[in-house]
Amino acid sequence: MRQRVLLVSGSSRLVEVFILESISDSVKLRRLSDSDSGIIVLNLDRPGAKNAIGKDMLKGLQHSFETVNRDPSANVMMLCSSVPKVFCAGADLKERKTMIPSEVRSFVSSLRSTFTLLEELPIPTIAVIEGVALGGGLEMALSCDIRICAEDSTMGLPETGLAIIPGAGGTQRLPRLVGKSIAKELIFTGRRVGGRDAVSLGIVSYCSPPGEAQFKAIEIAREINEKGPLAVRMAKRAINEGFEIDMASALALEEECYDKLLNTKDRLEGLAAFAEKRKPRYNGD
Repeated sequence: MRQRVLLVSGSSRLVEVFILESISDSVKLRRLSDSDSGIIVLNLDRPGAKNAIGKDMLKGLQHSFETVNRDPSANVMMLCSSVPKVFCAGADLKERKTMIPSEVRSFVSSLRSTFTLLEELPIPTIAVIEGVALGGGLEMALSCDIRICAEDSTMGLPETGLAIIPGAGGTQRLPRLVGKSIAKELIFTGRRVGGRDAVSLGIVSYCSPPGEAQFKAIEIAREINEKGPLAVRMAKRAINEGFEIDMASALALEEECYDKLLNTKDRLEGLAAFAEKRKPRYNGD
């Protein structure tokens, strides 16, 4: 399904948005228009439950990430919330109370694999945190490449207060981001941090005034969207895979990724645009 829906405010102009296919009312996948058509926006939209992740939302997230993964025209994805003052409150604990242990295990396993799918998308992903991001909500944001929050945002992994641990990647992604000592303190205590503290700790890259995080995200998404799409994908692969291996192997991976770009039309277009002092027109070829 591709349907025109509305105009939303961007950083310097209005952008038209188109609805893409979705199987969940709580997850909306959209594409911006015209020169921004490489930008995908995924909105969490479950206002009655503060975007808590239940079975329906999980299916919607899985389907959306798979859709983006198959889309060669997607260059960058923003992960946002349509619910004021809430990014995602974590798992749906009301639904969780009705599950037996085996069902909980299956759900958490699916949640973990879904966030891994998000992390492994070939394009850059930007989490836009306005308001609360707790538990699985923060774990989802940690699975993105870049995080931007508002000053009045609140983030935390409170699972130890429920006699469990973060089970969708939080115990692994947070220490890789902020270091083991800080991650241990935050997880052991379940402490919540505000937007400015999240920047100083290294959890997020930018902290914007309330209500303006999405504008900063659009600004960054547009910068990425203008670059060579194949180059951006190769850069993400080189960084992500290289970070997990020894330096010699990582440099060999970098060489492999670089070599894949040598015979592309986009590389020649970049050189031509530089020589002609004009903006490049990349097609992902």
